[in-house]
Amino acid sequence: MKKLIVVVGMLLALPALAAEGLMVVGSSQSVATTMDRLEKIVAGAGFSVIARVDHGAAAKGVDIDLRPVELLLFGKPKAGSALMQSQPTAAIDLPMKYLVWEDAGGKVNIGWNDPAWIAVRHGITDRDVLIRKMTGALRKFATRAAGSD
Repeated sequence: MKKLIVVVGMLLALPALAAEGLMVVGSSQSVATTMDRLEKIVAGAGFSVIARVDHGAAAKGVDIDLRPVELLLFGKPKAGSALMQSQPTAAIDLPMKYLVWEDAGGKVNIGWNDPAWIAVRHGITDRDVLIRKMTGALRKFATRAAGSD
């Protein structure tokens, strides 16, 4: 019984530890350097960079202290449009995004939505090959940008 209570407690705490569908790798670089590298890698792979948002700078503009955190929006219409053909609601999770942030301990992380999670979330069952390609590419880009090829 005691083990069951511990396991249930751990499961209930899980959502507070990690967001569902969020993939994360640590970076050996600063937030800005990591984001610069991500932007270059993504563009070099033929993706369109749509926007780069510096949430930390925006917070400073309203006198709020925020650790460094930046968001990169990017996409490849051929891939994203295919997902939307399967299920238009996938558009809420597109274009793809990388979030780079510094945690309370000073560690820099890169996070992104797992394409497989997006497919499950929207009931997309006819794009397995595309989902696998996207998953591999996003992990590869993040790993390279993190400084650990």
